[in-house]
Amino acid sequence: MNNAILSATGLVKTFLSGDRRLEVLRGVDLEITAGESISIRGESGSGKSTLLHLLAGLDAPDVGTLTWEAASDTTAARRAMFLGVVFQSFYLIPELDALQNVLMARRIVGSIGSPERTRARELLARVGLAERSHHLPAHLSGGERQRVAVARALMNQPRLVLADEPTGNLDEHTGNAVIDLLLGLCRETGTTLVLVTHNAAHAAKCTRQLLLRDGRLA
Repeated sequence: MNNAILSATGLVKTFLSGDRRLEVLRGVDLEITAGESISIRGESGSGKSTLLHLLAGLDAPDVGTLTWEAASDTTAARRAMFLGVVFQSFYLIPELDALQNVLMARRIVGSIGSPERTRARELLARVGLAERSHHLPAHLSGGERQRVAVARALMNQPRLVLADEPTGNLDEHTGNAVIDLLLGLCRETGTTLVLVTHNAAHAAKCTRQLLLRDGRLA
């Protein structure tokens, strides 16, 4: 039985730069199996973030097909429940405290009640921020903000988490801690992880390592 939760076939993506057409992705094939962790490395400008945006359904390929759990429905409503995303730049809402930022993931798909608040608090405790839940992002360090983003990504118990250079704005020590936390939480919950990173040591912690080169995965 095929237990792939995401399948991408022949993904092609091009961009216009002046009068030139740049083919960033040239036929990417990828099958992701439930429960695994995958790292994707590549040189700057190789198309790693472009690929992650396609896998997340945030952008559409020029050519190719993408399915989540064998279904082609990659709408925003389904995306909010199927996957969580951790970005390099945190993207926390500055006017909301840590708890409310985590709850935003749930607010997108439904109402907020006592069970949702309890889960959000439990996630913040799990990432070491139980005592910081009512602090605004401006009062949190970079590492703490990224931990809030990790908790937010896991709020809806997604099948898949996509992380796009999640340590890019962090120092080495804090970045290592965030990667270990993210990998540990995904293992505990059985959540599949795709990690885009330039860091070879972080990539090596995943169960499968891929390289994006010349617009294709190897």
